[in-house]
Amino acid sequence: MNDLYARLADGALDRQLLTLYGLARLEEQKLRYVRLLDRFVKTFQYPAEAFFSAPGRTELGGNHTDHQHGRVLAAAVDLDDLAAAAKTDTGRFRVLSEGYPLLDVDLADLDPRPEEQNTSQALLRGVAARFSQLGCDFAGAGADVYVISDVPGGSGLSSSAAFEVLLGTILNDLFSAGFDAVQLAQIGQYAENEYFGKPCGLMDQTASSVGGVVAIDFADPKDPAVERISLDLWHEGYALCILDSGASHGDLTAEYAAITDELKAVSRHFGTEVLRDVDPAAFYAAIPALRREAGDRAVLRAMHFFDENNRAHAQARALKAGNFDRFLSLARASGRSSALYLQNVIPTGHTTDQALMLTIASCEHLLNGRGAVRVHGGGFGGTVQAFVPLDMLNKFRTGADAILGEGACQALSIRPAGGVKIA
Repeated sequence: MNDLYARLADGALDRQLLTLYGLARLEEQKLRYVRLLDRFVKTFQYPAEAFFSAPGRTELGGNHTDHQHGRVLAAAVDLDDLAAAAKTDTGRFRVLSEGYPLLDVDLADLDPRPEEQNTSQALLRGVAARFSQLGCDFAGAGADVYVISDVPGGSGLSSSAAFEVLLGTILNDLFSAGFDAVQLAQIGQYAENEYFGKPCGLMDQTASSVGGVVAIDFADPKDPAVERISLDLWHEGYALCILDSGASHGDLTAEYAAITDELKAVSRHFGTEVLRDVDPAAFYAAIPALRREAGDRAVLRAMHFFDENNRAHAQARALKAGNFDRFLSLARASGRSSALYLQNVIPTGHTTDQALMLTIASCEHLLNGRGAVRVHGGGFGGTVQAFVPLDMLNKFRTGADAILGEGACQALSIRPAGGVKIA
Protein backbone atom coordinates (compact mmCIF):
# COMPACT_ATOMS: atom_id res chain seq x y z
CA MET A 1 0.00 0.00 0.00
CA ASN A 2 1.31 3.47 -0.90
CA ASP A 3 2.39 5.45 2.16
CA LEU A 4 -0.25 8.16 1.60
CA TYR A 5 -3.01 5.54 1.62
CA ALA A 6 -1.59 4.14 4.86
CA ARG A 7 -1.33 7.56 6.50
CA LEU A 8 -4.94 8.33 5.66
CA ALA A 9 -6.06 4.96 6.99
CA ASP A 10 -4.15 5.12 10.29
CA GLY A 11 -5.15 8.72 11.07
CA ALA A 12 -1.67 10.21 10.66
CA LEU A 13 -3.11 13.08 8.57
CA ASP A 14 -6.19 13.67 10.75
CA ARG A 15 -4.72 16.63 12.60
CA GLN A 16 -4.05 18.55 9.39
CA LEU A 17 -7.41 17.59 7.89
CA LEU A 18 -9.27 18.72 11.02
CA THR A 19 -7.62 22.13 10.74
CA LEU A 20 -8.71 22.48 7.11
CA TYR A 21 -12.21 21.00 7.19
CA GLY A 22 -13.41 20.52 10.77
CA LEU A 23 -14.62 17.40 12.55
CA ALA A 24 -17.98 17.19 10.80
CA ARG A 25 -16.31 16.82 7.40
CA LEU A 26 -13.31 14.69 8.39
CA GLU A 27 -14.50 11.30 7.14
CA GLU A 28 -15.92 12.67 3.89
CA GLN A 29 -12.61 14.42 3.21
CA LYS A 30 -10.58 11.26 3.89
CA LEU A 31 -12.66 9.47 1.26
CA ARG A 32 -12.09 12.42 -1.08
CA TYR A 33 -8.32 12.13 -0.55
CA VAL A 34 -8.37 8.40 -1.26
CA ARG A 35 -10.32 9.03 -4.46
CA LEU A 36 -7.72 11.63 -5.45
CA LEU A 37 -4.88 9.14 -4.96
CA ASP A 38 -6.73 6.60 -7.09
CA ARG A 39 -7.17 9.15 -9.89
CA PHE A 40 -3.49 10.14 -9.78
CA VAL A 41 -2.34 6.52 -10.10
CA LYS A 42 -4.82 5.83 -12.89
CA THR A 43 -3.67 8.90 -14.82
CA PHE A 44 0.10 8.81 -14.35
CA GLN A 45 0.67 5.09 -13.63
CA TYR A 46 2.68 5.59 -10.43
CA PRO A 47 1.90 6.81 -6.86
CA ALA A 48 1.78 10.43 -5.71
CA GLU A 49 4.26 11.81 -3.19
CA ALA A 50 2.15 14.39 -1.34
CA PHE A 51 -1.14 16.26 -1.11
CA PHE A 52 -1.48 20.01 -1.57
CA SER A 53 -4.46 22.25 -0.89
CA ALA A 54 -5.33 25.88 -1.61
CA PRO A 55 -8.61 27.43 -0.41
CA GLY A 56 -11.16 29.59 -2.09
CA ARG A 57 -11.61 33.01 -0.59
CA THR A 58 -14.38 35.34 0.43
CA GLU A 59 -14.07 39.10 0.38
CA LEU A 60 -15.35 40.62 3.63
CA GLY A 61 -14.65 44.25 2.72
CA GLY A 62 -12.84 46.34 0.16
CA ASN A 63 -14.75 45.75 -3.04
CA HIS A 64 -12.46 46.58 -6.00
CA THR A 65 -9.95 48.44 -3.84
CA ASP A 66 -6.95 46.13 -4.24
CA HIS A 67 -6.09 47.07 -7.81
CA GLN A 68 -5.97 50.71 -6.69
CA HIS A 69 -3.40 49.85 -3.99
CA GLY A 70 -6.11 50.11 -1.34
CA ARG A 71 -7.17 48.15 1.72
CA VAL A 72 -9.18 44.93 1.80
CA LEU A 73 -10.52 42.48 4.34
CA ALA A 74 -10.77 38.87 3.18
CA ALA A 75 -10.89 35.31 4.43
CA ALA A 76 -10.05 31.82 3.24
CA VAL A 77 -12.99 29.39 3.23
CA ASP A 78 -13.33 25.64 3.70
CA LEU A 79 -13.72 24.85 0.00
CA ASP A 80 -10.46 24.08 -1.76
CA ASP A 81 -8.49 22.99 -4.78
CA LEU A 82 -6.87 19.72 -3.73
CA ALA A 83 -3.99 18.05 -5.54
CA ALA A 84 -1.91 14.91 -5.44
CA ALA A 85 1.54 15.57 -6.90
CA ALA A 86 4.97 14.11 -7.49
CA LYS A 87 8.27 15.40 -8.82
CA THR A 88 9.51 13.89 -12.09
CA ASP A 89 12.58 13.95 -14.33
CA THR A 90 10.61 14.78 -17.50
CA GLY A 91 11.20 18.53 -17.62
CA ARG A 92 7.44 18.99 -18.01
CA PHE A 93 4.74 20.37 -15.72
CA ARG A 94 1.67 18.21 -16.30
CA VAL A 95 -1.62 19.02 -14.57
CA LEU A 96 -4.90 17.21 -14.96
CA SER A 97 -7.91 18.87 -13.32
CA GLU A 98 -10.82 16.49 -13.01
CA GLY A 99 -13.24 16.96 -15.89
CA TYR A 100 -10.78 18.91 -18.04
CA PRO A 101 -8.07 18.05 -20.60
CA LEU A 102 -4.50 17.45 -19.49
CA LEU A 103 -2.34 20.59 -19.35
CA ASP A 104 1.28 20.07 -20.34
CA VAL A 105 4.00 22.74 -20.22
CA ASP A 106 7.65 22.35 -21.17
CA LEU A 107 9.55 23.97 -18.30
CA ALA A 108 12.29 24.97 -20.75
CA ASP A 109 9.78 26.95 -22.88
CA LEU A 110 7.97 29.44 -20.67
CA ASP A 111 7.49 32.47 -22.90
CA PRO A 112 3.88 33.74 -22.98
CA ARG A 113 1.69 32.53 -25.83
CA PRO A 114 -1.10 34.87 -26.95
CA GLU A 115 -3.26 31.97 -28.12
CA GLU A 116 -3.34 30.65 -24.52
CA GLN A 117 -4.86 33.80 -23.01
CA ASN A 118 -7.96 33.16 -20.88
CA THR A 119 -7.04 29.49 -20.43
CA SER A 120 -5.79 27.40 -17.51
CA GLN A 121 -2.75 26.51 -19.62
CA ALA A 122 -1.77 30.19 -19.47
CA LEU A 123 -1.93 30.14 -15.66
CA LEU A 124 0.20 27.02 -15.53
CA ARG A 125 2.82 28.48 -17.85
CA GLY A 126 2.70 31.86 -16.11
CA VAL A 127 3.24 30.48 -12.61
CA ALA A 128 6.15 28.33 -13.80
CA ALA A 129 7.63 31.25 -15.74
CA ARG A 130 7.57 33.51 -12.69
CA PHE A 131 9.31 30.84 -10.60
CA SER A 132 12.00 30.63 -13.26
CA GLN A 133 12.36 34.42 -13.47
CA LEU A 134 12.80 34.60 -9.69
CA GLY A 135 15.65 32.10 -9.74
CA CYS A 136 14.04 28.67 -9.47
CA ASP A 137 16.11 26.20 -11.50
CA PHE A 138 13.97 23.42 -12.90
CA ALA A 139 17.11 21.80 -14.39
CA GLY A 140 15.29 19.19 -16.43
CA ALA A 141 12.99 18.18 -13.59
CA GLY A 142 9.22 18.40 -13.74
CA ALA A 143 6.01 17.56 -11.89
CA ASP A 144 2.81 15.60 -12.37
CA VAL A 145 -0.34 16.88 -10.65
CA TYR A 146 -3.94 15.69 -10.41
CA VAL A 147 -6.45 18.26 -9.12
CA ILE A 148 -9.97 17.97 -7.78
CA SER A 149 -11.91 21.00 -6.60
CA ASP A 150 -15.02 21.94 -4.69
CA VAL A 151 -14.47 25.67 -5.37
CA PRO A 152 -17.11 26.32 -8.05
CA GLY A 153 -15.88 28.15 -11.14
CA GLY A 154 -17.60 31.51 -11.61
CA SER A 155 -18.73 31.44 -7.99
CA GLY A 156 -16.98 34.56 -6.73
CA LEU A 157 -14.91 32.37 -4.40
CA SER A 158 -11.89 32.83 -6.67
CA SER A 159 -11.36 29.44 -8.22
CA SER A 160 -8.63 30.93 -10.43
CA ALA A 161 -6.71 32.32 -7.43
CA ALA A 162 -7.01 28.99 -5.61
CA PHE A 163 -5.63 27.23 -8.70
CA GLU A 164 -2.74 29.68 -9.00
CA VAL A 165 -1.88 29.37 -5.30
CA LEU A 166 -2.13 25.59 -5.53
CA LEU A 167 0.32 25.49 -8.44
CA GLY A 168 2.69 27.84 -6.64
CA THR A 169 2.50 25.85 -3.41
CA ILE A 170 3.33 22.64 -5.29
CA LEU A 171 6.32 24.09 -7.17
CA ASN A 172 7.52 25.86 -4.03
CA ASP A 173 7.70 22.56 -2.16
CA LEU A 174 8.85 20.19 -4.90
CA PHE A 175 11.65 22.53 -6.00
CA SER A 176 12.51 23.97 -2.54
CA ALA A 177 12.06 27.52 -3.87
CA GLY A 178 11.55 29.11 -0.44
CA PHE A 179 8.90 31.70 -1.32
CA ASP A 180 6.61 32.90 1.46
CA ALA A 181 2.81 33.09 1.26
CA VAL A 182 2.69 36.69 0.01
CA GLN A 183 5.31 35.98 -2.66
CA LEU A 184 3.29 32.99 -3.86
CA ALA A 185 0.24 35.27 -4.10
CA GLN A 186 2.26 37.73 -6.20
CA ILE A 187 3.38 34.90 -8.48
CA GLY A 188 -0.25 33.94 -9.01
CA GLN A 189 -1.21 37.53 -9.78
CA TYR A 190 1.64 37.79 -12.28
CA ALA A 191 0.39 34.69 -14.10
CA GLU A 192 -3.15 36.03 -14.24
CA ASN A 193 -2.10 39.53 -15.36
CA GLU A 194 0.68 38.72 -17.82
CA TYR A 195 -0.25 35.29 -19.18
CA PHE A 196 -4.00 34.83 -18.65
CA GLY A 197 -4.72 38.46 -19.58
CA LYS A 198 -6.96 39.52 -16.70
CA PRO A 199 -6.04 42.79 -14.91
CA CYS A 200 -6.80 41.50 -11.40
CA GLY A 201 -5.53 42.88 -8.12
CA LEU A 202 -3.74 40.86 -5.44
CA MET A 203 -6.48 40.31 -2.86
CA ASP A 204 -7.76 36.93 -4.06
CA GLN A 205 -4.37 35.28 -4.24
CA THR A 206 -3.23 36.73 -0.90
CA ALA A 207 -6.34 35.56 0.94
CA SER A 208 -5.97 32.06 -0.51
CA SER A 209 -2.26 31.87 0.12
CA VAL A 210 -2.18 33.27 3.68
CA GLY A 211 -5.42 31.81 5.08
CA GLY A 212 -7.67 32.86 7.95
CA VAL A 213 -9.08 36.39 8.07
CA VAL A 214 -6.60 38.93 6.74
CA ALA A 215 -6.56 42.70 6.57
CA ILE A 216 -4.33 43.65 3.66
CA ASP A 217 -3.00 47.10 2.77
CA PHE A 218 -1.66 47.29 -0.77
CA ALA A 219 -0.15 50.79 -0.46
CA ASP A 220 3.10 49.10 -1.52
CA PRO A 221 1.92 46.21 -3.73
CA LYS A 222 5.44 44.78 -3.84
CA ASP A 223 5.35 44.41 -0.07
CA PRO A 224 1.71 44.50 1.10
CA ALA A 225 1.03 44.77 4.81
CA VAL A 226 -0.87 41.64 5.90
CA GLU A 227 -2.45 41.37 9.34
CA ARG A 228 -4.29 38.26 10.49
CA ILE A 229 -7.42 38.87 12.54
CA SER A 230 -9.29 36.45 14.77
CA LEU A 231 -12.98 35.89 13.93
CA ASP A 232 -15.34 33.15 15.14
CA LEU A 233 -18.58 33.75 13.27
CA TRP A 234 -20.48 31.02 15.12
CA HIS A 235 -19.50 32.61 18.43
CA GLU A 236 -20.91 35.90 17.14
CA GLY A 237 -24.16 34.11 16.30
CA TYR A 238 -23.89 34.34 12.51
CA ALA A 239 -23.33 32.12 9.50
CA LEU A 240 -21.47 33.24 6.39
CA CYS A 241 -23.57 32.33 3.37
CA ILE A 242 -22.63 32.54 -0.28
CA LEU A 243 -25.53 32.58 -2.71
CA ASP A 244 -25.21 31.59 -6.34
CA SER A 245 -27.09 34.10 -8.49
CA GLY A 246 -27.06 31.70 -11.42
CA ALA A 247 -25.22 34.24 -13.59
CA SER A 248 -21.65 33.29 -14.47
CA HIS A 249 -18.95 35.95 -14.33
CA GLY A 250 -16.65 33.94 -16.56
CA ASP A 251 -17.16 36.12 -19.64
CA LEU A 252 -17.07 39.51 -17.92
CA THR A 253 -13.40 40.44 -18.30
CA ALA A 254 -14.37 43.57 -20.27
CA GLU A 255 -16.62 44.75 -17.42
CA TYR A 256 -13.80 44.34 -14.88
CA ALA A 257 -11.32 46.03 -17.21
CA ALA A 258 -13.71 48.98 -17.59
CA ILE A 259 -13.57 49.58 -13.84
CA THR A 260 -9.77 49.75 -13.77
CA ASP A 261 -9.66 51.79 -16.99
CA GLU A 262 -12.08 54.39 -15.65
CA LEU A 263 -10.31 54.66 -12.31
CA LYS A 264 -7.02 55.12 -14.16
CA ALA A 265 -8.60 57.93 -16.16
CA VAL A 266 -9.42 59.69 -12.89
CA SER A 267 -5.99 59.01 -11.43
CA ARG A 268 -4.16 60.36 -14.44
CA HIS A 269 -5.79 63.73 -13.95
CA PHE A 270 -3.57 63.91 -10.87
CA GLY A 271 -0.49 62.47 -12.55
CA THR A 272 -0.69 59.02 -10.98
CA GLU A 273 -1.83 55.55 -12.00
CA VAL A 274 -3.87 54.54 -8.91
CA LEU A 275 -6.36 56.31 -6.69
CA ARG A 276 -4.53 55.42 -3.47
CA ASP A 277 -2.00 58.11 -4.46
CA VAL A 278 -4.71 60.77 -4.90
CA ASP A 279 -5.74 63.12 -2.08
CA PRO A 280 -9.51 62.69 -1.58
CA ALA A 281 -9.95 66.42 -0.97
CA ALA A 282 -8.23 67.18 -4.27
CA PHE A 283 -10.46 64.63 -6.00
CA TYR A 284 -13.68 66.19 -4.75
CA ALA A 285 -12.46 69.65 -5.70
CA ALA A 286 -11.73 68.42 -9.23
CA ILE A 287 -15.08 66.69 -9.88
CA PRO A 288 -16.31 69.24 -12.47
CA ALA A 289 -13.18 68.72 -14.58
CA LEU A 290 -13.20 64.96 -14.02
CA ARG A 291 -16.77 64.67 -15.27
CA ARG A 292 -15.70 66.21 -18.57
CA GLU A 293 -12.52 64.16 -18.86
CA ALA A 294 -13.57 60.73 -17.59
CA GLY A 295 -17.36 60.75 -17.37
CA ASP A 296 -19.82 60.52 -14.50
CA ARG A 297 -19.52 56.76 -13.99
CA ALA A 298 -15.77 57.05 -13.52
CA VAL A 299 -16.30 59.76 -10.92
CA LEU A 300 -18.88 57.67 -9.07
CA ARG A 301 -16.56 54.67 -9.11
CA ALA A 302 -13.78 56.80 -7.67
CA MET A 303 -16.15 57.99 -4.92
CA HIS A 304 -16.77 54.35 -4.09
CA PHE A 305 -13.05 53.66 -3.86
CA PHE A 306 -12.30 56.44 -1.38
CA ASP A 307 -15.16 55.45 0.93
CA GLU A 308 -14.64 51.69 0.52
CA ASN A 309 -10.94 51.99 1.26
CA ASN A 310 -11.74 53.65 4.58
CA ARG A 311 -14.56 51.18 5.21
CA ALA A 312 -12.31 48.12 4.85
CA HIS A 313 -9.94 49.60 7.41
CA ALA A 314 -12.86 50.36 9.74
CA GLN A 315 -14.20 46.81 9.37
CA ALA A 316 -10.84 45.39 10.42
CA ARG A 317 -10.78 47.71 13.45
CA ALA A 318 -14.32 46.67 14.37
CA LEU A 319 -13.41 42.97 14.31
CA LYS A 320 -10.26 43.55 16.35
CA ALA A 321 -12.37 45.44 18.91
CA GLY A 322 -14.97 42.67 19.03
CA ASN A 323 -17.69 44.99 17.69
CA PHE A 324 -19.47 42.71 15.25
CA ASP A 325 -22.53 44.95 14.99
CA ARG A 326 -20.29 47.73 13.68
CA PHE A 327 -18.75 45.29 11.20
CA LEU A 328 -22.21 44.34 9.91
CA SER A 329 -23.23 47.99 9.52
CA LEU A 330 -20.11 48.62 7.44
CA ALA A 331 -20.78 45.48 5.35
CA ARG A 332 -24.26 46.79 4.51
CA ALA A 333 -22.75 50.15 3.53
CA SER A 334 -20.22 48.38 1.33
CA GLY A 335 -22.98 46.58 -0.54
CA ARG A 336 -24.93 49.78 -1.07
CA SER A 337 -21.86 51.62 -2.37
CA SER A 338 -20.97 48.80 -4.78
CA ALA A 339 -24.47 48.78 -6.25
CA LEU A 340 -24.96 52.54 -6.51
CA TYR A 341 -21.50 53.97 -7.15
CA LEU A 342 -19.16 51.20 -8.28
CA GLN A 343 -22.04 49.78 -10.34
CA ASN A 344 -20.77 46.21 -10.51
CA VAL A 345 -24.09 44.47 -9.92
CA ILE A 346 -25.82 44.75 -13.32
CA PRO A 347 -23.71 44.21 -16.48
CA THR A 348 -23.77 47.14 -18.90
CA GLY A 349 -26.95 47.20 -20.97
CA HIS A 350 -28.68 44.30 -19.21
CA THR A 351 -32.38 44.89 -18.59
CA THR A 352 -34.17 41.54 -18.63
CA ASP A 353 -31.38 39.55 -16.95
CA GLN A 354 -30.38 41.05 -13.60
CA ALA A 355 -29.73 37.91 -11.58
CA LEU A 356 -27.25 39.41 -9.12
CA MET A 357 -29.49 42.31 -8.16
CA LEU A 358 -32.44 39.94 -7.82
CA THR A 359 -30.38 37.77 -5.49
CA ILE A 360 -29.43 40.75 -3.33
CA ALA A 361 -33.05 41.91 -3.14
CA SER A 362 -34.22 38.39 -2.25
CA CYS A 363 -31.67 38.14 0.57
CA GLU A 364 -32.68 41.52 1.98
CA HIS A 365 -36.31 40.42 1.93
CA LEU A 366 -35.53 37.15 3.73
CA LEU A 367 -33.32 38.82 6.35
CA ASN A 368 -35.98 41.45 7.07
CA GLY A 369 -33.57 44.06 8.42
CA ARG A 370 -31.19 41.67 10.19
CA GLY A 371 -27.67 40.61 9.19
CA ALA A 372 -26.07 42.04 6.08
CA VAL A 373 -25.98 41.46 2.32
CA ARG A 374 -23.45 42.64 -0.25
CA VAL A 375 -22.18 41.85 -3.72
CA HIS A 376 -19.35 39.38 -3.46
CA GLY A 377 -16.05 39.83 -5.25
CA GLY A 378 -15.79 41.14 -8.79
CA GLY A 379 -19.53 41.38 -9.30
CA PHE A 380 -21.74 41.57 -12.42
CA GLY A 381 -22.35 37.82 -12.06
CA GLY A 382 -21.39 35.11 -9.61
CA THR A 383 -22.40 35.35 -6.00
CA VAL A 384 -23.81 37.40 -3.14
CA GLN A 385 -22.51 37.32 0.41
CA ALA A 386 -24.89 37.28 3.37
CA PHE A 387 -24.27 37.28 7.10
CA VAL A 388 -27.23 35.38 8.49
CA PRO A 389 -28.24 35.09 12.17
CA LEU A 390 -28.00 31.45 13.23
CA ASP A 391 -31.53 31.47 14.60
CA MET A 392 -32.90 32.07 11.11
CA LEU A 393 -30.34 30.16 9.03
CA ASN A 394 -32.58 27.23 8.12
CA LYS A 395 -35.49 29.49 7.17
CA PHE A 396 -33.16 31.77 5.19
CA ARG A 397 -31.60 28.88 3.30
CA THR A 398 -35.00 27.34 2.49
CA GLY A 399 -36.33 30.68 1.27
CA ALA A 400 -33.26 31.42 -0.84
CA ASP A 401 -33.30 28.00 -2.46
CA ALA A 402 -37.00 28.39 -3.25
CA ILE A 403 -36.27 31.61 -5.16
CA LEU A 404 -32.87 30.83 -6.69
CA GLY A 405 -32.89 27.05 -7.01
CA GLU A 406 -31.99 24.09 -4.83
CA GLY A 407 -28.50 24.40 -3.38
CA ALA A 408 -28.10 28.08 -4.28
CA CYS A 409 -27.33 29.00 -0.66
CA GLN A 410 -24.21 27.54 0.92
CA ALA A 411 -23.01 28.18 4.47
CA LEU A 412 -19.21 28.26 4.66
CA SER A 413 -16.61 28.22 7.41
CA ILE A 414 -13.48 30.34 7.59
CA ARG A 415 -10.38 28.21 7.06
CA PRO A 416 -7.37 29.10 9.26
CA ALA A 417 -4.74 27.87 6.79
CA GLY A 418 -3.85 29.04 3.29
CA GLY A 419 -1.95 27.09 0.64
CA VAL A 420 -0.45 24.02 2.34
CA LYS A 421 1.20 20.66 1.85
CA ILE A 422 -0.52 17.72 3.54
CA ALA A 423 1.73 14.70 3.97
